[in-house]
Parts: sequence; C-alpha cells; structure tokens
Amino acid sequence: MKKIYFLCTGNSCRSQMAEGYGKGLLKDQYECRSAGVEKHGLNPYAVEAMAEDGIDISQQKSKLIDLDYFNAADLIVTLCGDAKDRCPIIPPQAQSLHWPLPDPAQAKGTHEQKMIVFRQVRDEIKQLVRGLI
Repeated sequence: MKKIYFLCTGNSCRSQMAEGYGKGLLKDQYECRSAGVEKHGLNPYAVEAMAEDGIDISQQKSKLIDLDYFNAADLIVTLCGDAKDRCPIIPPQAQSLHWPLPDPAQAKGTHEQKMIVFRQVRDEIKQLVRGLI
C-alpha cells in the first residue's frame, strides 16, 4: 500500500484534518499519517470541525516527523510554508505537493467566528484530498 505523509508546523490542525480525510477517503489506496516539525497538540477546534463532517480525529495525536515513515513515503504533502521550508529533504522516490493553507489556529474572535475559519480550511482540505483519488 502506498504511503502519504501530511506535514505542517505543529501537527495540530491542517495536517490532522488531512490525515482524517485521508484515512476516510483514501483508505483503500493509501496509508495516511501526519506529523509536524514541532508538536503543538491536537487543536479542539479541528476535532469539532471534522466531527461536523462525520470524521472523528479525536484519538489522533500531535507527532513529530518520523524519519523512517518520511523516507518510505510515496507522497509528502506540506500544508504550510513553514513545514515546506523546514521539512527534511524529500526522498527521491517520493512525490511532493504543497498546499499553502492558512493556519486556522490563528483565527480570532468568538467560538463561532473561529469555527467559520476552521470550516473553511477543513472544506478546502477535503477537496484537495479528494483530488488525490
């Protein structure tokens, strides 16, 4: 089975949502994991936004890049410029994609105002993951 690695800075929002959609939409074709160049913990707004779309990521954990998985990956997707700039050199067998998505964790305001931003990013990630099918 082919391997996809979704990477962002803190592995708290974007890459976690991508992993959730990857596991749901690509499960017959790919093993999907996510990680960060840092560990920031799983963002509860990301969990809530994904649950609204029927995807449970509540048991996922914020992880640092696993070099063994990274070096075995067939596709490496960076979801922010920071991860793209700071991730290790892409192994020669791997294809890489960059999805420059805004960081929903930077959203300000009320709970509902923040959720609007998380939903927008979530929906964009879902479309991008679907495009991998």
